[in-house]
Amino acid sequence: MRSFAVRAFCALALLLPALMMPIRAQADPTASLTVPLEYYRLDNGLRVVLAPDRSVPTVTVAVYYHIGFRIEPRDRTGFAHLFEHLMFQETRNLDKGAADQWVSGNGGVSNGSTRFDYTNYYEVVPSHVLAPVLWIEAERMRGLALSESSLQNQKDVVKNEVRVNILNQPYGGFPWLALPQVANQNWYNAHNFYGDLADIDAATLGDVRTFYDTYYVPSNAVLVVAGDFDTASTKEAIARDFGPLPKRTEPQRPDVSEPTPTMGRVVTQSDPKAPRPALAWGYPVPPRGSSDWYAFVLLDGILLQGEDSRLWRKLVQQRGYADGISGGINLLGSAFDIEGPTLWSAYLIHDQGISADVITKDLESSIREVQETPIGAQELARANTKIRSALYDIVGSNTRFGLVNLLASFALFDDDPTRINRIESEFRAVTPGDLQRVAQRYLTPSVRTQLTLEAGHGSTTVKP
Repeated sequence: MRSFAVRAFCALALLLPALMMPIRAQADPTASLTVPLEYYRLDNGLRVVLAPDRSVPTVTVAVYYHIGFRIEPRDRTGFAHLFEHLMFQETRNLDKGAADQWVSGNGGVSNGSTRFDYTNYYEVVPSHVLAPVLWIEAERMRGLALSESSLQNQKDVVKNEVRVNILNQPYGGFPWLALPQVANQNWYNAHNFYGDLADIDAATLGDVRTFYDTYYVPSNAVLVVAGDFDTASTKEAIARDFGPLPKRTEPQRPDVSEPTPTMGRVVTQSDPKAPRPALAWGYPVPPRGSSDWYAFVLLDGILLQGEDSRLWRKLVQQRGYADGISGGINLLGSAFDIEGPTLWSAYLIHDQGISADVITKDLESSIREVQETPIGAQELARANTKIRSALYDIVGSNTRFGLVNLLASFALFDDDPTRINRIESEFRAVTPGDLQRVAQRYLTPSVRTQLTLEAGHGSTTVKP
């Protein structure tokens, strides 16, 4: 299943050795990423990012469309995800499955995924087959052949995916799907992103065509090419294949702003398939790219990421509530590849007989420590090292997918993929005082949503 396969693929990419960046750059705490790139737009509005790198004889091509779960049509929950599947069907000049077969037949891989603010499609192929891959992506952008049969087929595929991965799984959708629905107020941030089965069934061929004509246009997309390629000939191929696509108005995005909570919420749900209870917390994250946001990302590393984090030490090692605690900013990606409002989430599956309120008090205790006592220089340096290590692993993976994902996100959301070369300095500018101030402002019980998952049957209850 494409959406979940790409998540596994991304996770693997984070673990691969850094191939692009020299070891001495990683050892120097004052050095920064230096990714050579070129950024420009075609006349029809398509953003293009080129990042040449000859270290591995492959090339990664990706097209990101500025449409995801968050802004899909009302009464069509799961539509963005459904359309991701439809994009792998036939086009005017490609039979169903022909593109995937061509890529795999030449030793490459292809996939796609739907996220909150984008849907992406990508291929990793040997360098000498770059030109045909560019043609394939241009063909999908200009000539998707939509039919009743392909729509019904993919409806069935998506509904089966929902059943297998959510409805028939213990902890299905917990907390990535469940927490936003109870923590947010704006429908765009709070609906069932995976899709209600009735809404998926109700999608018509007319809906699909309108969606394609609205969002799958050059002005709403970015093309990223990273790897072993000749810049001049690649630009010629892009101009030849994508240049003739007609210019269309960039779609207007709805208001996805989220009001700041003024009273904490406790929501209790049940999961009859879950063998043990679970607990999750969600706090609204500062606006992406703001100075507070950089401090908040570092706080995430200090509080939650890794076995040296404060919450791991308190809840797992000292209290023994669970064998691990997980979470972060944007559970379907990273802090970098989400544009609109999002949550900082922490969650664990704990033993029976332990009160959720008791665990929450220990969470609050760990947070209160960083609110009352400034973070020491050594702990702040360790948090920066975590971010630095993750960035170098992402950028240096031999698939280059992590690099492509960052460049595409910065192009779509900021119109500036060169931000990748400045991001480390932004984190280094954060001070212990910044961390304390941000913790005091954003990590308060008044803005927190607590989601308690009971093992066994029951109903959902909500209390302030």
